[in-house]
Amino acid sequence: MSTNQYDAYGEELARISQHQSDAVTARMTVFEALTLAGVSPAQANELVSQLEAGAVAGAHTWISENSPPLGSEQAFEDGWFKGVRAVASQLLQIADTTASQLGRAESNALLLTRIRQQASRVPQSDAPAPAPAAALDADEVLAAARRCTWALTDPSGFLVPEASEEILTVALGAVRDEERADYAQRLETFADRRRERLEKMLRAYGPGSAPAEYGRYALVGQPESLVLCERLESTPLLLQGLWDGELEDVFLDDLAYAWGALHRLRR
Repeated sequence: MSTNQYDAYGEELARISQHQSDAVTARMTVFEALTLAGVSPAQANELVSQLEAGAVAGAHTWISENSPPLGSEQAFEDGWFKGVRAVASQLLQIADTTASQLGRAESNALLLTRIRQQASRVPQSDAPAPAPAAALDADEVLAAARRCTWALTDPSGFLVPEASEEILTVALGAVRDEERADYAQRLETFADRRRERLEKMLRAYGPGSAPAEYGRYALVGQPESLVLCERLESTPLLLQGLWDGELEDVFLDDLAYAWGALHRLRR
């Protein structure tokens, strides 16, 4: 890639990042407004997911209607339409996934609450004490992840053991209180239902793959990444809120890209 191409690509990424950041702020505002208006979290999820899926569907239509320049050679036209079909199919998958997203209203509310708690350190002595959350056993969760046959890499082969523990700690921090009691079972169910997709990701980006040879996608195949993939489906914004400033962005970005969920993050 030439210097000019690299600079142009960097500018595109910066613009995309700004759009994603603005979208996160707007989404949180919409969820908060809907809550104040008496709309249930389930209804809010459905409304916002349908709007976002519609936006992706609009991009699908725009891409699908593209045509090669007039006078192009047949081979060029064939390649053009093949590329258009590939991009359109990916956009359709994103629209389907976006339309079926669940729990985002709750995760946005929880993230907003945590942000406000960090911003305000004034103790609320007259507020009722919250009910204690169920304990989450990290060893139990990690053992459940290692039982999944897709996680073929040796945990001792990770960058450093401390990094593995830190990543798991952040990932488990994104597990909501009401999910903690049976989270290990939830993780195993997720792996069973997504096994084909997990195996496809491992083949494409895991150890020994061409992308991994360049030192990227280090988390693909690691047991900890099963928790991250599950949280990318359930509470992506909460996960990123906890990840930012604690761990290197590239680890989560690479995994989210390999999993097909990078569009859910706000970078």
